[in-house]
Amino acid sequence: MFSEGQWWFAGFFVIAFVILMIFSYKGDKKLHKKQYKGSLKILLGFVAFVILLFALKILLKE
Repeated sequence: MFSEGQWWFAGFFVIAFVILMIFSYKGDKKLHKKQYKGSLKILLGFVAFVILLFALKILLKE
């Protein structure tokens, strides 16, 4: 399906992309801590809400 050259290109592309993402994140780490201060609480609340909806669906179905 893919040639050997395409596999090599894909591998190098993924490695380069991951390395660039790591360097980009390290550069913005201080800024992220400042601007996204309470985002973990919001994420946990959203996940808890989705779990609650699934639990209600299962309980009310019976």
